[in-house]
Amino acid sequence: MSQLTFARAINAGLRKSLESDPKVILMGEDIGNLGGVFRVTDGLQKDFGKHRVVDTPLAESGIIGTAVGLAYRGYRPVCEIQFDGFIYPAFDQIVSQVAKMHYRTQGKVKMPITIRVPFGGGIGSPEHHSESPEAYFTHTSGLRVISVSNPQDAYTMIQQAIASDDPVLYFEPKRRYHDKGEVDEAAPLAQAFPMGSARVAAVGADVTLVAYGPLVKTALDAALAASDEGVSIEVVDLRSLSPVDYATVEASVRKTGRLVITHEAGQSGGLGAEIAASITERCFHYLEAAPVRVTGFDVPYPYSKLESHHLPDLDRILDGVDRALGRPNSLSGLEG
Repeated sequence: MSQLTFARAINAGLRKSLESDPKVILMGEDIGNLGGVFRVTDGLQKDFGKHRVVDTPLAESGIIGTAVGLAYRGYRPVCEIQFDGFIYPAFDQIVSQVAKMHYRTQGKVKMPITIRVPFGGGIGSPEHHSESPEAYFTHTSGLRVISVSNPQDAYTMIQQAIASDDPVLYFEPKRRYHDKGEVDEAAPLAQAFPMGSARVAAVGADVTLVAYGPLVKTALDAALAASDEGVSIEVVDLRSLSPVDYATVEASVRKTGRLVITHEAGQSGGLGAEIAASITERCFHYLEAAPVRVTGFDVPYPYSKLESHHLPDLDRILDGVDRALGRPNSLSGLEG
């Protein structure tokens, strides 16, 4: 076992993929000599060369369009979008070409493209640098969308994404880059936890709390805090946002009878709404209360002085748990 930061775990996973398959190519803005804005690709161009770790122009549409051509020729390109809010110039390529090419060619052409997207807030940067655009892509058929929450998953799932013949958007929470955790670099990839599966990160009995990416750590903190008041929270780390592992979420909700979903993205049209609707359809007779969403607000991402009010935190998540349990909360002030 190694103790690695989140960023170094991704770096180690990229290195392993580059070593394992000569068809893997990294592409992105400043990822080579600089090692990326967050230094996630640090040292890889030095060790693998400029032909495999490619510094691109500041042109996201061009990066993804080039990746489509490389995939046609049998390569496995890994594209870095420098910041979440910079993905929009590439949106047309991703949803019109990358997502549809396999279907359009009746299975003759595969698109094994991995698109790394540092996402979410908490780093003191304004719009275009702290956004959560995942719902745009979970809505698009033909794409796999995953989000990692810890160094072990960061290491394993980047390799799984690159090895997949499907296009994968790999959302990495930038405010967790410096978090450390144990990583088993020797474990065979074939024996790793499946990329499309959710994981129960904390076992509980009273409320199911679903989170992904940066908020899994906050959700685990909430579970620990709630236990001091005798409330048992089961935390489900979604991991795969498209497709969603509903079997795991459903099993948890059938046990607890209550559901809280949290994410940094705005509430309207967010992934939480889809999970709430789907679980209501599947578990209606098991639910003791309506599902609760604890999310960012439906506003443009605020300036750094206000982002702590925008992002779901420990108190807001616990307030959502209180709503699900019918306890006094910020909306009612009374027991339900």
